[in-house]
Amino acid sequence: MKDKDDFLKQMENLEVPDINPTEHPKMVKMAILNAERSAALGLWLIVVPCYFLFCVFMYYFSHIRVGTSWFAAMFKLMESLEKTPGIAFLGPIILVVLPIICIIINALAITHVKVEQIDPQRSKRKEFNFTIKLKLLNILLILLSLAILLIFIAYVMTENISIKN
Repeated sequence: MKDKDDFLKQMENLEVPDINPTEHPKMVKMAILNAERSAALGLWLIVVPCYFLFCVFMYYFSHIRVGTSWFAAMFKLMESLEKTPGIAFLGPIILVVLPIICIIINALAITHVKVEQIDPQRSKRKEFNFTIKLKLLNILLILLSLAILLIFIAYVMTENISIKN
């Protein structure tokens, strides 16, 4: 019984910490998207464009012009997508839009934006914080997607130049 009374006295004498509920939401930084999930999704979004790029490089650099090679098959698939009226839009979506979506998803996963009022007396004084978390996989996927987009733009430009000449 004595221990119980001592415990109750200690609990009564404890000082409760002073918590300001208005400050708490300012301290929490939530990501817009989950970094691990967006990295996994981004990886799947750039698999097909990477495969296409690999086939293009192997087609031009291996000098294999056999119609049954995997590299030529990728070109025939892309040509058939362009010639089919109902799904002609699928090629640009796969090769350009998917890397753009990958960039957006991974950029949202690593950025944090916070606006807070600096001085409670002055309502016009606010601070804008823009933070980027260094998540290596997300940053690598963003850079890889940018590289894919630049390579596709260069590829399309050189193909159009060679066709016109």
